[in-house]
Amino acid sequence: MLKVLNWLSGLLSAVGAINWGLVAFFKFNLVEFICNLINVPGLNLVLYAIVALAGLYTLIALFAGSCTC
Repeated sequence: MLKVLNWLSGLLSAVGAINWGLVAFFKFNLVEFICNLINVPGLNLVLYAIVALAGLYTLIALFAGSCTC
């Protein structure tokens, strides 16, 4: 279970990093674009919160030595 959580948090952290790279280099926010296509108000905030929590988990797991990323 821990290996799956580590993998999932690493994946979400990478997706968040790629999104911020797209914002920085091309002024294109993929999360906002997808949320506008789906047309669910507030979905982008939920996705940002999930990615932020995954990033925190990955950082903690990395320094705790339990991350296999």
